[in-house]
Amino acid sequence: MENSMTRRRAVIVGGSIGGLFTGLHLLRQGWEVTIHERVPVPLSGRGAGIVTHAQLFEALDSAGLAAGDDIGVPTPGRVVLARDGSIAARRDLPQILTSWGRMYELLGAAFPEGMYHRGQNFLRYEEDAEGVTAHFDNGDPVRCDLLIGADGFRSAVRAQFDPAAQPLYAGYVAWRGMVEESALSDRALAEMFPYFAFCLPEGEQMLGYPVAGEGNDVQPGKRRYNFVWYRPADLATELPRLLTDRNGVVNEVSIAPNMIRDEIIAEMRDAAQSLLSPQFAELVARTAQPFLQPIYDLTVDRMARGRVVLVGDAAFVGRPHCGMGVTKAAQDAAVLAEVLDQTGDIPAALERFNALRCATNTYVVNHARALGAYMQAQVLSAEERENAERHRSADAVMRETATADFLRQSAA
Repeated sequence: MENSMTRRRAVIVGGSIGGLFTGLHLLRQGWEVTIHERVPVPLSGRGAGIVTHAQLFEALDSAGLAAGDDIGVPTPGRVVLARDGSIAARRDLPQILTSWGRMYELLGAAFPEGMYHRGQNFLRYEEDAEGVTAHFDNGDPVRCDLLIGADGFRSAVRAQFDPAAQPLYAGYVAWRGMVEESALSDRALAEMFPYFAFCLPEGEQMLGYPVAGEGNDVQPGKRRYNFVWYRPADLATELPRLLTDRNGVVNEVSIAPNMIRDEIIAEMRDAAQSLLSPQFAELVARTAQPFLQPIYDLTVDRMARGRVVLVGDAAFVGRPHCGMGVTKAAQDAAVLAEVLDQTGDIPAALERFNALRCATNTYVVNHARALGAYMQAQVLSAEERENAERHRSADAVMRETATADFLRQSAA
């Protein structure tokens, strides 16, 4: 499709953070880009927390964006809270914690609105030597030089590109929630809120950190505290029980927050009172609508072939312990733009991208598996138990969770 007289055209399926990062990088290199998002309304209402890394700021810079002081909430370090609420361990580790909504707002404001198409459900693609034709359920086919699947964990592009690649349940779930800074007690504000904090019941892990509040406000008193509580849940019995909704339907992969049964939430709140520090138990009690996330691993053998490429969670999903989900997608976008800028041969560029990113993303997923292995419900082998023990101490959890040091070590 491309020639020396025309701009190369990319179609991106998926308008979340990974799709926006990719689109912005390609626009800077002169591509014609359109993003096609399945959801018909803006996605900015999401509230999950995001841990930032140097690599994320590098990707923002290469996309032409400056991260100001309002990008997130700084924390001076980490603490582990004992069951009685005392500080059992401490580690200096300055970081900036942001939110999904703040990052989406920053990227979305920079991407041209007329090139972002909502309410377009991807159906299939057809590829030939000259280009790719993407089909959506509410419009004419779209012809392009490059098709990018940035449509996340349940990627429709991946379903055609690599139907054998399926998520693998990790053996535990995460309860998530957020509480307004103004709703917390003086003790929680003093001993937990300023920090990236942990509590470590046997075989479980609770963590939390401050993020922006309503309207992405990072002013003191206006912020929120985000928590993630990992708890074992076996695949045969407990996971189906947790995913059985108010109508008695057993959901397959996830469950809408408002469909979680009251008794399940009550059990979770009771467990928080008996297992967690008072500060974290308060956090759980004050969360109006917690949501439940089964934890999965996902890998692919190839991220790219011909003129089709997968980026972000459409290709690799690691357990959240690395805190690398958004950074991984941002790096995918930056590297993809770089290799495409080096040659006009798109299939050759995608082969180079595949070689560069598959190995790194596989390493991220495997590292996250190691960090979370001690929380799995399934029985581990003796070797697996020995390896898992290395990552469960308070010092190891503070040192390894949501840091990118392991990437530097692998490159050394």
